[in-house]
Amino acid sequence: MVCQCNNENHDNIKHKKRDLDEKKKLITRLNRIEGQIRGLQAMVEDDRYCVDIFVQVSAVQSALNSFNKELLARHIRTCVAEDIRKGNDEAINELCELLKKQMK
Repeated sequence: MVCQCNNENHDNIKHKKRDLDEKKKLITRLNRIEGQIRGLQAMVEDDRYCVDIFVQVSAVQSALNSFNKELLARHIRTCVAEDIRKGNDEAINELCELLKKQMK
C-alpha cells in the first residue's frame, strides 16, 4: 500500500487516492451500517421495545468501531508511514490527535 495523500485541489483539504478494492471494501461496510441505521429508524417507527432497539444500537456501534479500526490501520500503513519516511514528523502529532479523538 502506498500513500497517495495530496492537496492537489488547493482547497486546504487533504485527499487520499484509494484503489478500487480498498474503496469497494470501505463503501460496502458503510452501506451495511447505513442499512442498520435504517433498521433502527424502522424499529422506532414501529414502536419496538426499547431493549430490542438498544441491541441494534450496539450492533451499529460495533460496526462503526470495526470500520474505524480498518480505516485507521490503512491510514497508519500508508499515509503515516510515508510521511515518516519523508521526515514529516507532523504526521505523528496528527496521529496522536486522531487517537485522542477516537478514544473519547
